[in-house]
Amino acid sequence: MKVSGFTFIKDALTYDYPILEAIHSVLPICDEFVVAVGKSSDETLALIKSIDSSKIKIIETVWDETMREGGRVLAIETDKAFQAIAKDADWAFYIQGDEVIHEKYLDIVKAAMTEYQDNKKVDGFLFNYQHFYGSYDYIGTSSNWYTHEIRVVRNLPSIYSYRDAQGFRKGENEKLNVIPIDAYIYHYGWVKPPEAMQRKQLNFNKYWHNDDWIKDNVEKVEAYDYEGHVQELALFTGDHPEVMKNRIEKLNWKFDHDISFNRTKRKDKIKRFLKRYLGLDFSYKNYEIIKR
Repeated sequence: MKVSGFTFIKDALTYDYPILEAIHSVLPICDEFVVAVGKSSDETLALIKSIDSSKIKIIETVWDETMREGGRVLAIETDKAFQAIAKDADWAFYIQGDEVIHEKYLDIVKAAMTEYQDNKKVDGFLFNYQHFYGSYDYIGTSSNWYTHEIRVVRNLPSIYSYRDAQGFRKGENEKLNVIPIDAYIYHYGWVKPPEAMQRKQLNFNKYWHNDDWIKDNVEKVEAYDYEGHVQELALFTGDHPEVMKNRIEKLNWKFDHDISFNRTKRKDKIKRFLKRYLGLDFSYKNYEIIKR
């Protein structure tokens, strides 16, 4: 069985992406790892080249600025990396530049790949998510955060990145048939120095919205106000991936939130009631689950 990893990245230093940690977290179970490095205004390319592993394969790309609306360019860059993996790879492990998998889940992922290698009905595997916010001590719990997504797919030419690299589809806009596995992706996209987070807000919203929307909705401030935008959080009681330890130790800003003051939206209260007492789940699902 051959496994390829893949990702894309641009301006990692400017926007403080934990891209090295993301790659290193997946690397142990990959035979190769493809990184599509977009032309950057900083030393992102040199950063990726600094990874001391013969598994790394770098392709240099230029983002198509005409495909910014709706985040489509993110899917295009994902596909560039996916299409560059080895043709004889059985599985492809996708990780985004602000995602990390804990080492304790790698054996679970590898076991699932082995178990379903010859089962062509399975297109990929569905992961659970933890979304960190403000600091490494809090996770988001409101319905704004997605709880599952596909991160391992079969290496087939019919599979492609969907919308703004949210997930994957195949053929004529068909959802993938996936197996849920007991493994978590840790999403650190909302844990950055407040200044870097504000720079990201100004830049990345351009991939979804026009200038008028940004003018009306993105504050013109030097640093992002985490507390001012917080909704509903919970304390994180687990441990972080080993590859994140050095980054966590260097945290140089303070974010404390009293979870007793959580603002639970009315729609979240209704959703939780329906799910708990009636078994109804209206959350968006970009996949079809196959029962084991």
